[in-house]
Amino acid sequence: MATYAIGDIQGCHLEFQRLLDKIKFESGHDRLWLTGDIVNRGPDSLGALRLAKKFSALSVLGNHECHLLAVANGVIKAGKKDTFSPIINADDSQELLDWIRQFPLIHHDAKLGYTMVHAGLHPAWSLNLALELANEVESIFRSDKYIELLDHMYGDNPDQWQNDLSDWKRIRCIINYCTRTRYCKKSGRIDFKDKGPPGTQRDGTYPWYSLENRKSLSTNILFGHWASLHDGDPRAFQHYNVYPLDTGCVWGRKLTAIRLEDRQIFQVSAL
Repeated sequence: MATYAIGDIQGCHLEFQRLLDKIKFESGHDRLWLTGDIVNRGPDSLGALRLAKKFSALSVLGNHECHLLAVANGVIKAGKKDTFSPIINADDSQELLDWIRQFPLIHHDAKLGYTMVHAGLHPAWSLNLALELANEVESIFRSDKYIELLDHMYGDNPDQWQNDLSDWKRIRCIINYCTRTRYCKKSGRIDFKDKGPPGTQRDGTYPWYSLENRKSLSTNILFGHWASLHDGDPRAFQHYNVYPLDTGCVWGRKLTAIRLEDRQIFQVSAL
């Protein structure tokens, strides 16, 4: 049995299938992890989502899954670039949406020694604290209050974690760190504006994973979200104990998988 983690698919159904073929994925034997953002922007979000569900993929929540849930429940209107309509209008739409609501915000496998999150973590969060905070959000997503959560989810504030945050500000802040982080101040304050590769950001901001005081440094972290970070080998970042897996397939580059047991990399080019 092998465990494969794949970066952001974003509706690239054909490339997703080609990558599964390349790794010779065996359903019922191998395990499939996804870094979130299975949907949106690409040509076939519905097909990608159905394929992930068919193979019982374990995906974390990405910002595009959160956005899909909000659009599907009438909390916000779809944007011009959103490609959610085929999912929302599908015969199995409710089944798929209910499945997405069960996604964890963070997944940790102690035996394999890997943690997976869509975007990043606050530097002051230990792994145990991060899992506790994620559980606060997950329990609401899976409850009758999830539409209320979606209604309070959008916004850049608070942009700094504090333990005494409460109510929806607390939940929004946790979601933002886990699904939207790229750069932070040394204090951990999120910078939402810079989205390019390291070296292009403004002074005083740093890739979240590079902060020396990061309390999650001892765990291997798989993440996606940052398509501009690189399109090569995610093992190039392993000195930070992170493996960024979004290599920009939806932008014409590559879809990437890593086999966790031996860290072998598999990639297919965008069609």
